Amino acid sequence: MTQKTLTETTLAALQQTLDAGASPETLNRALRLLAKWRSQLIGNTIQHRDGATVQHGPFKGMSFSTRSTEGARAARILGAYEASLIPVIEEIIARNYPLVVDIGSAEGYYAVGLARRMPGVRVLARDASEIAQAACRSLAIENGVAARVQVGGLFGHADFEALEGPRVVICDIEGAEVELLDPEKAPSLTRTDILVECHDGIVERATETLVARFRASHEITRIERQLAGNCLPGWMDGFSDLDRLLALWEWRSGPTPWLWMRAKA
Repeated sequence: MTQKTLTETTLAALQQTLDAGASPETLNRALRLLAKWRSQLIGNTIQHRDGATVQHGPFKGMSFSTRSTEGARAARILGAYEASLIPVIEEIIARNYPLVVDIGSAEGYYAVGLARRMPGVRVLARDASEIAQAACRSLAIENGVAARVQVGGLFGHADFEALEGPRVVICDIEGAEVELLDPEKAPSLTRTDILVECHDGIVERATETLVARFRASHEITRIERQLAGNCLPGWMDGFSDLDRLLALWEWRSGPTPWLWMRAKA
C-alpha cells in the first residue's frame, strides 16, 4: 500500500470514527488508528533504509518482503517482535524437534523462521485465513524452505492425535486456544510441548484455564510482554521517542501472556 493510499484510508476511517460522537472511547479508537498509520509509515521507512530482511533476533537474515497479515510489520523486520519469547524460541531450536506445528501461523514469521534455523524440521503451518495461507506459502518460497513448510487451514483435536513422534506446538489463535488445547479431547497434548499465547481479553480467564488443565502434565512458565529497544537501528537515534516506541509496538490492545508448557513425560 502506497503512503498516499494508506493516508487516505486512515483519514476515511478516522472521520467515520469521530462521527460516532465525542467520548473517551471514540478518542481511544482514533488514537489507535493514527498510531497504526504512523507505525506502518515507520515500517516502510525501515524497509527503504535497510531492506526487507529481519535485522535481529533468532530469525536474523530471514527475507521478509511479504506483508504481515496480523500485527505490526516494523517490529518483525527489526527482529523485535514478541521479544520476550526469544529465549524460548532459541530453546525450541536447540531441542531440534523433528516437527513444529504452528497453529495461527499468519504470514509465517515463526513457521518459516524456524524452518530456516532448523534444517531437519518439518513445519505444519495452519491458519483459518486463506490470505494468511497464501502469504505463508510465499514467504516459505522466498526463503527456500517451501519443501518443509506444509501450509493448511483449520487444525482440530483429531489432527493432534494423528501426529507421531516428538513435536512442539505453537498456538496463537485469538482466544480459540481454550477450546483447542484440551487434553480431554486430545490426550496426546499431555505429552506435547506447547507454546501458547493466551487471550484473556477475548476469553475470560483463558490463562488460568490452561494452567489448570496442564499443571499436572507440564512444567509451565508464564511469559509477559517486553520491548526490545536495543533492536532499533542507529539512524533512528534522531527520531522522536514516540516514533521509536511505535517502531517496536506490535498493535496489541491489551495483555496477552504466553505459556511455555514443557511435558513432564
